[in-house]
Amino acid sequence: MTGLLIVTGASAGIGAATARNAAFNGWSRIVVHYGQDKTGAEDTAAVVESMGAQAYLFQADVTKPKAVARMFVKLAEMKPGRVGLLNNAGIVSPTGSIMDLTPERVEKVFAVNCFGAIEVARQTVGLIRDWRKGGAIVNISSAAARLGAPDMYIDYAATKGAIDTFTLGLADELAPEGIRVNGIRPGIIETGIHAKGGVPDRLEKIGKSPPMGRPGTADEIAEAALWLLSERASYVTRSILDVTGGR
Repeated sequence: MTGLLIVTGASAGIGAATARNAAFNGWSRIVVHYGQDKTGAEDTAAVVESMGAQAYLFQADVTKPKAVARMFVKLAEMKPGRVGLLNNAGIVSPTGSIMDLTPERVEKVFAVNCFGAIEVARQTVGLIRDWRKGGAIVNISSAAARLGAPDMYIDYAATKGAIDTFTLGLADELAPEGIRVNGIRPGIIETGIHAKGGVPDRLEKIGKSPPMGRPGTADEIAEAALWLLSERASYVTRSILDVTGGR
């Protein structure tokens, strides 16, 4: 496969795992995008190249449309191929209840998780159309979109609920062009996002609560994402896959 896989937020967690595993799934060119963690992104890119694929390191603040546009101008200069997007970049704020959800906090979370994700998808669709080689999109949502994340991150959950709806609508819009759009709702996953949310011990507290009795791994989410992005899932669109251990 001479395609180009774009992974946003590839410096850690699910994004890094997807980029690292992509070469095993036939992707020869992988865009390793990051917002701030350059060291993490460089580590991801090094693993990608050790697997025999070509890594392209890009920094862009997804909350700034001009920064996203600049990245895609550079991508458009590459040799055309099938395009995959793992729309993964996201943040959480520290855990809190409704009175902690100040307008400034909510705006910041929506700017990355919702508005940024929509703009990245928009630019990707433009690239797919220009190259005429086909493509697929996977948006990373969260089980929080179903559960609401009370007393933790209701604002984060709300952004992921918006992403679910966006996934469904975009899938319907693009299906006639053969562009598939799906989503994944990860459950409790072993990543650094819990520490970023101010609860580094969250896995110790609730990691065994899913019916499967354990938290998931970033690699397990990556496998699901890479399947949805591949032609093995050629008849799958408008689906949102729960990868939650039954939660």
